[in-house]
Amino acid sequence: MGLTDYTTLSRQQGLMREMRMIANNIANQATTGYRQQGVIFSEYVRRTDEAGIVSMSAAQVRDSSFAQGGLTRTGGQLDLAIEGDGFFLVQTPQGERLTRNGAFATSSAGDLVTQDGHPVLDSGGAPVFIPPDATDLAIAQDGTLSSNGAPIGQIGVVSPLDRGAMIREGGVLFRADQGYEPTQAPRVMQGFVESSNADPILQIARMIEVQRAYEMGQNFLQREDERLRGAIKAIIT
Repeated sequence: MGLTDYTTLSRQQGLMREMRMIANNIANQATTGYRQQGVIFSEYVRRTDEAGIVSMSAAQVRDSSFAQGGLTRTGGQLDLAIEGDGFFLVQTPQGERLTRNGAFATSSAGDLVTQDGHPVLDSGGAPVFIPPDATDLAIAQDGTLSSNGAPIGQIGVVSPLDRGAMIREGGVLFRADQGYEPTQAPRVMQGFVESSNADPILQIARMIEVQRAYEMGQNFLQREDERLRGAIKAIIT
């Protein structure tokens, strides 16, 4: 196999990874708080004795878009969305995680939890507890919860210190190993949820482009294979 073939194969692998990402984005178009995901192509250049310089492509780095998703009014008392910067802080068995999915509910113990049952944390890192006798529950833009006008807690809204270094876990959870801090002047909207920020039309258009590029690479490899087979056959005969 020639160096050109290896270069084409590395490109094909990257295109296949991107195709999987696009398919996942389309599948999660209706997932609350989902962040669109893609890959970053990079170039690896190496000097060789035989061919001078060889350039190889790689698509190993995943990239998440943190653009604002559309806000959908639900009217749900515990449905929350963040307008602008910030993430909700939740507790999982693996540790604290950040999310933009604010479709919350209450557990049997009275804790505010995510759809997966993870406790939502307050500004001090403790689970948010909603008393069973709490009525007329209101949530202010800074995350403060009140019942009948009396404050009962505050939902934690945080911003990662290095958003680009966050690691995605599952569909809507992120791990911030570099740490996080309270979001300055957060805007929590009660009765709304944030839609996925993946645009299905743009994703389908990109899928077509990637598919065409992949097919071009496959055609090149097939022609190169046929050329080599012909050369070998000519030598043998």
